[in-house]
Amino acid sequence: MKLSMNSKKSVLAMLALARRAGKLISGDSCESAIRDGKAILVFISSDASENTKKKFRDKTTHYNVPLHCLFNKDELEAHTGLHNRSALAVTDTNFAKKISDIINNSSKCLI
Repeated sequence: MKLSMNSKKSVLAMLALARRAGKLISGDSCESAIRDGKAILVFISSDASENTKKKFRDKTTHYNVPLHCLFNKDELEAHTGLHNRSALAVTDTNFAKKISDIINNSSKCLI
């Protein structure tokens, strides 16, 4: 899925807000958050290793958690302040809903 530049900025801004609110988990903790039902929405960096992508794709599919691969590590780091993280999990329903709305509305507008 391809997002418009404005939508990308909006999603990254929401991830940054979620981090400041303490509603964003990163790295290896994402796996347990998915398993424990705490992760509502998961992002994996586009430049993560194939093994990491497969691991999260399998886990999110099994636990029915939406997974998005929209940003690279540099973009995620620049907006969240989390260094060298391939995976992020949003744990708040309201943040996840707003981010999902941005992603879904953007995909309808692109040709």
